Amino acid sequence: MTASSSGLKPEFEELLKDKAHELQASVEDGDFYHAVRLIQEIQDAREQTLYHEVGRLTRALHSAITNFHVDGTSSEGEIDTLSEMTDATDRLDHVIKMTEDAANRTMDKVDECMPLASDMGSTADALRGEWKRLVDRDMSPEEFRTLYWQMDEFLGRVAGDSGALYGHLSDILLAQDYQDLTGQLIQRVTGLVRDVEYSLVDLMRMAAKVEGVAGLAAEMERRAEAQNADQAATEDNNKENESSVDDNHQGYGPSIKKTDDVVSSQDEVDDLLSSLGF
Repeated sequence: MTASSSGLKPEFEELLKDKAHELQASVEDGDFYHAVRLIQEIQDAREQTLYHEVGRLTRALHSAITNFHVDGTSSEGEIDTLSEMTDATDRLDHVIKMTEDAANRTMDKVDECMPLASDMGSTADALRGEWKRLVDRDMSPEEFRTLYWQMDEFLGRVAGDSGALYGHLSDILLAQDYQDLTGQLIQRVTGLVRDVEYSLVDLMRMAAKVEGVAGLAAEMERRAEAQNADQAATEDNNKENESSVDDNHQGYGPSIKKTDDVVSSQDEVDDLLSSLGF
């Protein structure tokens, strides 16, 4: 159900137009009892419309939270785990745990990689100095044989350490698998918040419009009651009392109290929602 250009729901706007014409006719005909009854019907429709929108928004939010699914593009085990969770908060908590675990695994693997890289770098620097001596022919046969076995040992260690580094880097890459699920859930949370925000804005606009109409209806109701009271007083009092009443009320309209339940600005909509328990 969408709002019209006036900010009211089409059904309520149509009912309001019909009742307004009927109310105007009743006031013009002096049938104030029927006018008051029409105003009460408008009030009832206002309350029903407002509560219907609150209920619709609550249901939509509840459905969005309970149907918080993710695509099956990540690891099968994580998808199965998330599919067993019916609460969005549980899924978000699980993704947070996945993120924490992945960060810990990444740091552990980096800690294992750093000594390997450092050892290869320092050994390579030492061998480079000896290799330069060999190039400069500044090395005895005994030193050359020592360098030969050092190079052989170093190359063997490089082969093993490079394999270990490759494995650690692969583990680090696999640990980033959580980002796919995290990205999906964050996008869905962002979309959910955006939809709720739009719905709340529409609801506040409609509430302000409806409460404004309710305020006008209440004013018309009080005027009708005041006019009924004036007519009764006119029939019961003599001409002298009628003149006194006219003098006392000259220049004044019927007494209208301030309506406490009318939302006069958007700032009061938050109070209205709070009073409804939301």
